[in-house]
Amino acid sequence: MLASKNDISNQSVIFAPANTENMEHEEVLDNKGKDIAHSWVSTSRWLFYAQVAVFVALIIGGCYTFYQHRYMGKPTVEVPGNTQYNPQYK
Repeated sequence: MLASKNDISNQSVIFAPANTENMEHEEVLDNKGKDIAHSWVSTSRWLFYAQVAVFVALIIGGCYTFYQHRYMGKPTVEVPGNTQYNPQYK
């Protein structure tokens, strides 16, 4: 028995025959590498770098705040004579 041209047993199930004469070329953008749901590796890498950036920003902000509120030195304060170690009364 000879198989006909339309017999499914002789055709590849995976690949369809390509008609290259009338095929329109459409540009398909593959964005699965940038999608969060499809690329856990790039997502976790981005989250790691975001956490590092936030941590560094908090450290720099804290250091700047400590610098603004630093101890400016020993101020000159007049202490009343009656409150000293050896009080002087009038």
